[in-house]
Amino acid sequence: MSVTTIVSMVSTFAISYTSRMPKTFDDKLVVAISSRALFDLDESNRVFEEQGLDAYYEYQIKHENDVLAKGGAFALVEKLLALNKDRPRHPRVEVILLSRNSADTGLRVFNSIQHYGLGITRAAFTGGNRPYRYATSFGAHLFLSSHPDDVRNALAAGIAAATVFPRKAASGADGDPGQLRIAFDGDAVLFSDEAERVYQEQGLDAFSRSEQEAADRPLEVGPFHTFLSALQRIQAEYPADASPIRTALVTARSAPAHKRVILTLRHWGIRIDEAVFLGGLAKGDFLKAFGADIFFDDQFGHCESAIEHVPAGHVPSGVING
Repeated sequence: MSVTTIVSMVSTFAISYTSRMPKTFDDKLVVAISSRALFDLDESNRVFEEQGLDAYYEYQIKHENDVLAKGGAFALVEKLLALNKDRPRHPRVEVILLSRNSADTGLRVFNSIQHYGLGITRAAFTGGNRPYRYATSFGAHLFLSSHPDDVRNALAAGIAAATVFPRKAASGADGDPGQLRIAFDGDAVLFSDEAERVYQEQGLDAFSRSEQEAADRPLEVGPFHTFLSALQRIQAEYPADASPIRTALVTARSAPAHKRVILTLRHWGIRIDEAVFLGGLAKGDFLKAFGADIFFDDQFGHCESAIEHVPAGHVPSGVING
């Protein structure tokens, strides 16, 4: 059988299969992820940086049947897709691959997806162009990438986005291996950076005073509000003590600045399962105790503390990130 015939058969199958799939994701949590966030492509990227595009192209094709190692967001994606197991006809989550590879060099990525049994069927291969543009087209609630520029552009387009860093520790966190656990910072992540601006510009005393005075006024939404709301819709399908998702707020705030945060979440109608007010302590040990599959924070320092124990995503938003 000729290559042309095979390609024709594959194309026909893809068109036929796609026509039977849903045309919108209105009722789903949609997560877009880059290939380097999902898999460890460091060696391939080193070939590209040291030898150029042609060498990279040849390397990927030569190794397209070699399974890629798991990347920083692999465990998160695996648990997200596991939320579909009890609803195969009406899945809760859609994960979409957005890759700078061409379709040709990206075949290795899809081969690895198939090897691991991940339920990822949709993708955009951009041949070197920035793939974040398709996150909006797919209606993504979250975009995870290893490219900070793509993340910034996705945030600017109104999508929760983070640059993924895998954990450094060889051992896992202390969480439930079957339960999806996601931790968030507050200011500039779940909430706007309005309070953080006061802290940066006027100091801790002014921040504490301002937050006490505004305790009954809800904070404005931050870039991850929509993503958290989408998680909450899935959680609402289960009893509180039997949910496959558990969330945590892990913040540098302390009393009395805690009150405004609690009342804001209540105003939004969003339940956070755990809240840790650290008063400036390092977050890593607490995230390990929570067992986070990923932690989102706007400050590199907190991400560096986190990745000693758990994967983290840097959210380049707010006054801290200029």
